[in-house]
Amino acid sequence: MRASLPMYNLPEMRSANDAFWAALRDEAERLGLNGLPMHLEHHRPAVPSALEVDLIFSQVCGYPLQTIFRGQATLLGVPCYAVAGCEGATHAGVFIIHRDARFQSLKDLAGCRFAFNSIHSNSGMNLPRRAVAEIAGGRHFFGMVIETGGHPASLDRVVAGEADATCVDCVTYAFCCDYRNAIRERTRVIAMTQPSPAIPYVTSAITPPDAVEALRAALLHLGTAPEYDAVRAPLKLRAIMPADEAAYARLMEVEREAAALGYPTLI
Repeated sequence: MRASLPMYNLPEMRSANDAFWAALRDEAERLGLNGLPMHLEHHRPAVPSALEVDLIFSQVCGYPLQTIFRGQATLLGVPCYAVAGCEGATHAGVFIIHRDARFQSLKDLAGCRFAFNSIHSNSGMNLPRRAVAEIAGGRHFFGMVIETGGHPASLDRVVAGEADATCVDCVTYAFCCDYRNAIRERTRVIAMTQPSPAIPYVTSAITPPDAVEALRAALLHLGTAPEYDAVRAPLKLRAIMPADEAAYARLMEVEREAAALGYPTLI
């Protein structure tokens, strides 16, 4: 079995993620689910080509769960973060520019060099595509788009002056500002996308039902129990709630709305 937490896993955060997994594993074992992996796979990519059939626990962006990973996962729960841009079990994309840039609004980014993490990303592609669709008038908006492979890499491009703007998950941005001085000191938020369901915790679609229920119960307990306050705090977790599958289906409506506005691709 495999376990990973690839979405918010800066090297500086690995001990916090390890503590979260150890607590979850202990709770699951208390409920009778034994044989879970001792350690997280810290080097697993955030967006693999497919979700592994032996994936017992991970966190996967909601947009590819509706596209390239459709039918490959079972939802376990959804986190609530103590981060600006998160209201309840939601998050949002934040448009980021260099602190010294002249831009004042989203409209000012017309013609700029835009970095994004992946065509499969909700906060990096799907949500900003919908936001830009409102003002693009059915025409190309950015002068250039650069796919970087990850939100931190997109932020690094802005810091280095290799891109003018990016859009990243607000939770990722909060963690990067905590741990990366250059990002905190040399970037700023210029706009925010509409809210979206937060990135859920999942297991493989073929995980046995009794294991799913044990994981779900352990996860929801970990998300609220006072004895785990010190585990949740470094990950900015206020709570973990049951996941609503219909909320994630809404992400495909966001895609369709952008297309209807004449802006089907992020360029």
